[in-house]
Amino acid sequence: MEFNFSQILSTSMVLFAIIDILGSIPIVINLRQKAGHIESEKATIVATVLMIMFLFLGESMLKVIGLDVASFAIAGSFVIFVLALEMVLGLTLFKEEAPETVSIVPLAFPLIAGAGTMTTLLSLKTEYATQNILVGILLNMLFVYFVLKNTDRLEKLFGITGLNVLRKAFGVILLAIAIKLFRNNTGL
Repeated sequence: MEFNFSQILSTSMVLFAIIDILGSIPIVINLRQKAGHIESEKATIVATVLMIMFLFLGESMLKVIGLDVASFAIAGSFVIFVLALEMVLGLTLFKEEAPETVSIVPLAFPLIAGAGTMTTLLSLKTEYATQNILVGILLNMLFVYFVLKNTDRLEKLFGITGLNVLRKAFGVILLAIAIKLFRNNTGL
């Protein structure tokens, strides 16, 4: 088992873009206002466990239903593409309702560890070593925890315009990632 800094950096950046916790600050603030409190530790731990479980068991789960990782990666590239379009164009195609308890649902799942993240993990597994993806997950989840703990400060620091710029910039990065995943898994 050899750690590769380049792969760790790549997986970290891809996960950072797909999780988009900075772009989700307005959603997190809205959820906190509705629920009164967000348990940052619980949300981070649950999302981390879900991501790690899917990293190791996701491929087996797909085999049970007769899918291969490449097919899932191609489907994932479409999901990532749509998420990126939402971010860049300011559209809302995926709608989520906010229940009374928000730390697990919808914060940990599906906001942090949602379909896009799970799809990305399996797609990354086709290109990178598992241990490097695992490090990328852990680095991202440390950052997610920091953001959840400091949402008020970050909201004041970036302002509405700054958050919108971050969201659009990461949307463009996600578009490029979606196209790369599609090309790598279709051979085009």
